[in-house]
Amino acid sequence: MIGAALVLPTALALPAAGLLLTVPGRRAPHRLTGAAAGVVALLTGGALLAATLDGAVPAQDVGGWAGHGIVFAADVLSALMVCVSAVLVLAGLAMAAATGEDADPRFVPLVLLLSAGMYGALLTADLFNLFVFVEVMLVPSYALLVMGGGARRVAAGRVYVTVNLFASTTLLAGIGLLYAVTGSVNLGELAGAARHSGAAAAAGAVVLLALAVKTAVVPLHGWLPRSYPCAPPAVTVLFSGLLTKIGLYAIIRIYAVVFAGAPEVRWVIMTAALLTMVIGVLGAVGEDTMRSILVFHMVSQIGYILLGLALFTAFGLAAAIFYLAQYILVKAALLACAGAVETTRGTGRLGALGGVASADPLLATTFMLAALSLAGLPPLSGFVAKLSLVRAAVPAGEHLAAATAVAVSLITLTSMIKIWSGVFRGTPPPGSAPPRGRLALTAPALALAVPSLVLGAGAQPLLTVAGAAAAGLVDTSAYVRAVTP
Repeated sequence: MIGAALVLPTALALPAAGLLLTVPGRRAPHRLTGAAAGVVALLTGGALLAATLDGAVPAQDVGGWAGHGIVFAADVLSALMVCVSAVLVLAGLAMAAATGEDADPRFVPLVLLLSAGMYGALLTADLFNLFVFVEVMLVPSYALLVMGGGARRVAAGRVYVTVNLFASTTLLAGIGLLYAVTGSVNLGELAGAARHSGAAAAAGAVVLLALAVKTAVVPLHGWLPRSYPCAPPAVTVLFSGLLTKIGLYAIIRIYAVVFAGAPEVRWVIMTAALLTMVIGVLGAVGEDTMRSILVFHMVSQIGYILLGLALFTAFGLAAAIFYLAQYILVKAALLACAGAVETTRGTGRLGALGGVASADPLLATTFMLAALSLAGLPPLSGFVAKLSLVRAAVPAGEHLAAATAVAVSLITLTSMIKIWSGVFRGTPPPGSAPPRGRLALTAPALALAVPSLVLGAGAQPLLTVAGAAAAGLVDTSAYVRAVTP
């Protein structure tokens, strides 16, 4: 029964997307179908999480033509990511309903297609099918990015498409090289291949390089701040926790299984982590719109997760997974706040705003909650996540990494204060009276931000889940046995 559930999120979202294309112009069926698909995915992810916490790895071979099928499998990490991603999809759909972005009859079907690819990428145990599902995600993302038109979005779309096509081509080439060297693309059969074969390590490095581009790891990050701030507000919320995070998930999975946590590679990951943290946060300092600042911070926060991966200890990985789960929600909450401001005020530029807190205290409170969590202040989840990473880095002798993590947090706090001062404090510019807030616009951001307070005050359940996920990465034997044909 649980094996069949592995394919349910993808198998449901794909036909639902096709079905909605037959009823254009009817927003109610679109919204209900999108919400239903998201709820089913969330419940499925919860069931998979409950089934894997004891170390079990359910797997399902789908197809099986000529002895070859698509292997779906779930461990704690993939099940947790399905749950978090489903929550984000639901919040993104709610945001789109509030901003009116879902008035386009293509919006919900495209989001469903995007989510189908995402769930498939999280649950597949085959590198070629990982590539296929990532492309299933990317095709609708091209359309979502430029939805609504305008020269700025089209220009951003060109950058986005060009970079991702290059990364996809590189990813496919790397997977092809791995197949040529090892004769397989199944993760179970590739377990430890890069530790035992220089050719396999080189091929695996090509795969990781392509995924680093898709994840926006410095110095391969330039496309992200040139494209995401130009997307419609609800689309940016969706993209923030789905597209780059799939690349990050795949990097973690491949490094743990194919490279078996090879210590020879850790210095590369650590260097990328520190550069990503520092350059991302410094890029945010020079920006003057809410979304552009937050998007640069998206780059910076990826570095924290790579820091935990570079440590590759049970404690470091658990801290990175905890960080990843809570950060997806916190960042989406901040971008939802920015979208609410842009929708009601017509701009997100700091110099053209002011006094939003007095006109919309609930939105201001929501932003403050998420902003302080991103900066890592107690008693919020961001504090627990960053403290856990620092506590994992110091015993491992990575004092520079620990100091960098603390310093970047302080600069992040400065950026959040900059947004607060330019947008929420003070009075509106002369001649403008900010409209009162709309609850429908604030509700998605609030729903995404409140878990940060809950997970800060009561972090132990998620820390336990993250610890179980980390144990499955340090010792991949159960996963390998489950997915090997």
